[in-house]
Amino acid sequence: MGANTSPSEKPRGLIRIIKATGYSWAGLKAAYHHEAAIRQEVVLLAAALAVLLWLQLPLTESLMMFGVIVLVIIVELLNSAIEAVVDRVGEERHELSGRAKDIGSAAVFVSLLLAGVVWLTILWHHFGVPLIR
Repeated sequence: MGANTSPSEKPRGLIRIIKATGYSWAGLKAAYHHEAAIRQEVVLLAAALAVLLWLQLPLTESLMMFGVIVLVIIVELLNSAIEAVVDRVGEERHELSGRAKDIGSAAVFVSLLLAGVVWLTILWHHFGVPLIR
């Protein structure tokens, strides 16, 4: 972020929103350049969008399917932030550092499982063999 300023000097209104957007954009660029998982998930998002456009499913289901992939990216961004902070604190191995990284990784894993369940459920509903006749 910017230089240290007192609370009375912090930007407000539209200027604050513009600065916050700049910080967010910088974070997205940093994540893309420094995190292979983010790059892989962006490719996954593009592929998912292509598949959804091709399948032409109902809008609500398409938004759910697209949204869970975006959720995976959001969780990966948070995990990457956790890892960056832990690495910044120190390179020595510590139980709490390892736990923080493992929990962040678990969050990504759970979001991927959710994405898989949502995609498989919707695809099965439209294209799978009926379970009950």
